[in-house]
Amino acid sequence: MLLEIDADSLNQLALTPVQKVIETWQHQGTLANPQDPIRFQINYPREDGDPRELSEIPEVRLWFVRLDAQYPWLPYLLDWEAGELARYAAMLIPHQFSPTEGIQFNPEALEIFVMGKVFVLTTWLQQQGINSRTRLKFMTQMLGYELEDGFFDLIGFA
Repeated sequence: MLLEIDADSLNQLALTPVQKVIETWQHQGTLANPQDPIRFQINYPREDGDPRELSEIPEVRLWFVRLDAQYPWLPYLLDWEAGELARYAAMLIPHQFSPTEGIQFNPEALEIFVMGKVFVLTTWLQQQGINSRTRLKFMTQMLGYELEDGFFDLIGFA
């Protein structure tokens, strides 16, 4: 599911494009298992020669901060294989970008982000009636973390 986010939505902090998709999936009962994961197309005008990545533009980052506050479980619905999880994380986590090495996250900030998402998602998944750890473990692996089953046992996630 490609969601186009334009400059007006970004500047007004309007989450309408995402809200519509989530409401549709809730109505269909497919929210926790969407057939077409979310990808974002961010359309934000920049002057010629502006070297910034989208995650370096304050208006874009602020929109993602609001999005994450409204839907802290949203990373579960992203198209991870298309790179959306890393891009989403880059909007929220301090990092540097290298043309040769890609995104280099602040390690402590990444760890806090990952663990925060694990806690949010375990609660949300249980509310959705999903007790499988597989996709959640895959998500953490994509961000460079290997969580053992004992950790999930500790926090009470079947």
